[in-house]
Amino acid sequence: MLQAQATANLFGLNSEELKQLAMEYGEPRYRGRQIFHDLYARRQQNLENLTNLSKSFRQQLALRFAVIYPRVREKLPSRDGSSRYLLELSDGQVVEAVHMPEKSRVTLCISSQAGCAVDCRFCFTALMGLQRNLTASEILGQVYAIAQDQRMDSHTRLNIVLMGMGEPLLNFAPVMKAIRVLADPDGMRIPWRRITLSTSGIIPRIHDLAHEPVRPKLAISLNASTDEQRAALMPVNRKYPLAELLAACRAYPLRPRELLTFEYVLLDGVNDSGDDALRVAKLLHGLRAKVNLIPYNSGSGLPFRTPPFPRILEFQEILSRKHVPAFIRISRGQDIRAACGQLIVERTEAMAPEDQSH
Repeated sequence: MLQAQATANLFGLNSEELKQLAMEYGEPRYRGRQIFHDLYARRQQNLENLTNLSKSFRQQLALRFAVIYPRVREKLPSRDGSSRYLLELSDGQVVEAVHMPEKSRVTLCISSQAGCAVDCRFCFTALMGLQRNLTASEILGQVYAIAQDQRMDSHTRLNIVLMGMGEPLLNFAPVMKAIRVLADPDGMRIPWRRITLSTSGIIPRIHDLAHEPVRPKLAISLNASTDEQRAALMPVNRKYPLAELLAACRAYPLRPRELLTFEYVLLDGVNDSGDDALRVAKLLHGLRAKVNLIPYNSGSGLPFRTPPFPRILEFQEILSRKHVPAFIRISRGQDIRAACGQLIVERTEAMAPEDQSH
């Protein structure tokens, strides 16, 4: 194989970087765009298959580069059809991603960091701390590794959510580089409206995101109705309190028919009262927004519980009466700890699905 002597990863370079690379080898700039199309639209991993290039150019590239995705170390199937992936990176670091198929589309939940530094008290990823940021190649590679493993063709209707491990806006440049490749007409061709970035509320980067020509939909993890409550659950609120966060949301330039999404994890006896719902409605008054109500996905190691379902319905009804669209989102993959807030890299023997005989 041509890649046998390669030492660097070609995958992850953007169009401009590939054009510059072509010129380094004495090739015209458009060759870089051809490489981009082969890597990201045709999903070619073998440089021999980049047949738009001369054999000599392919051989030169192969002396230096390979096309490397993260390695699937483990795939855990859920009763509900989703799968939790443990993906090994080139340095041995492991991150998680989730594959969620539906009738008309597939949603991939991918990570932007190994671990997370934000330290939300109800999130299992926080127990890992921050290991490191991911590169654009490693963020993109999660999508391509799962697409390859699931044998998804280019016609599969993909939704991408950056809601896995990490805070995407604390790894802004690599995240945006990956998103541009995913959305590029010569890349995976995923429209912006099918890519969602979830943040705990890093205000300076929200302002930066607002000025990006290609940007995903924005989801804000709210999870509380007062500063005191939110700071106890999400320490980031001490630096970026609710008033400043919501001011940034009000200034955020929404496209036609676009809504901001606010995610609200419901914790039994903590943030799930009728008064909480009324305060949330007041906070979001006048915003073009919807609320995703997420019943807490519990597990050993953290003290929180899921509220009774009638209380969840009451919370939704109060928001609806106050003209705030609210939707209850039951997370998939709960039996394999792939649900919202449950991603944490553990020993392999600890990750087996729960007994499915019940």
